[in-house]
Amino acid sequence: MPIEYLILLGAGIIVGVLIAIFGIRRTSSSDNESLRLLQEQMSQLQTRLNDQLQSNQSNQTSMQEAIQKQMTDAQSVISDVRDRLGKLHETNQQVVGVTDQLQSLEDILKNPKQRGVLGEYYLETVLKNVLPPERFRLQYTLGEDKQENKLVPDAAVFLEEGKTLPVDSKFSLENYNRLVQEHDDAKREALQKEFKTDLKNRIDETAKYIQPDLGTMEFAFMFIPSEGVYYDLLINNVGSSNTTARDLIEYAFQEKRVIIVSPTSFMAYLQTVIQGLRSLEIEENVREIQKRVGELHRHIATHEELMQKLGKSLGTTVNHFNTAHKELGKIDKDVVRIADTERVVEPAALDQPRKGDDD
Repeated sequence: MPIEYLILLGAGIIVGVLIAIFGIRRTSSSDNESLRLLQEQMSQLQTRLNDQLQSNQSNQTSMQEAIQKQMTDAQSVISDVRDRLGKLHETNQQVVGVTDQLQSLEDILKNPKQRGVLGEYYLETVLKNVLPPERFRLQYTLGEDKQENKLVPDAAVFLEEGKTLPVDSKFSLENYNRLVQEHDDAKREALQKEFKTDLKNRIDETAKYIQPDLGTMEFAFMFIPSEGVYYDLLINNVGSSNTTARDLIEYAFQEKRVIIVSPTSFMAYLQTVIQGLRSLEIEENVREIQKRVGELHRHIATHEELMQKLGKSLGTTVNHFNTAHKELGKIDKDVVRIADTERVVEPAALDQPRKGDDD
């Protein structure tokens, strides 16, 4: 019950009691016992009202504190929800951004020319991660073929002794995608033939860069920028009944000397090339060290010659010293005879320097 109603109720009771007291006094002023009882009841009623009032005030304070706490908790929850909604919005924006990027990538892959640029970029990334910059070049002109057509592979790896390893990124994805997605046997067989012809043409295009007369190696790499496609070729998932994908790989290597590689296998081949280059560098360093040691030997021989000359010069000086000291001894001997004194010059002679004296 609200405290205002309790106060009004108490006030009404007090007024009623006072009226009753006033009436009692008017009717019988001598009835003290009744008055005393009435006063006690009034006192008890007052005490109850005070207790009830204090209890209501305490309950109201507790209720206000509880309401305040609930409001604080609600504000905290609302703030947390607002933050989470903000983060969710940011995440949604990122998802939308990734979706747009994937759509852009899909649009790029639909365009054969742009897809070729992407494959060349992938090839460049692999080369940069494995080889030093001076060991490869993109779009390198090897020279001209017999028909005077320029030979420009997508990349060239420079080896020792002026040798060049051609690398070309060539693979048509249209026929492959159509072949993978087709389930009709008749259409699939036709697509297999198209795929075989397409892949064979790419192998032949790469093989034209093998020009030993122009300083190339006896083989070339055909780079397929897709591990999935390369894997399908290896496990024979694509191909026709007459010529399988593995047959095409063997055709490339055995007949055209073209090695088909994926990004992973290409890195393995490049690591082998690097080991070969390092071996050649070690061999060159050994030859350089031998050359330096030979030069050091010549310096030692020259120094030995100078030391021999210095030894001869020192020998002459020692001879002069010994001769002069001997003459000084003779003079000292004559002085002793004349003055009848003791000799002050002791006979001494230095040894000649000898070749090979060392500790």
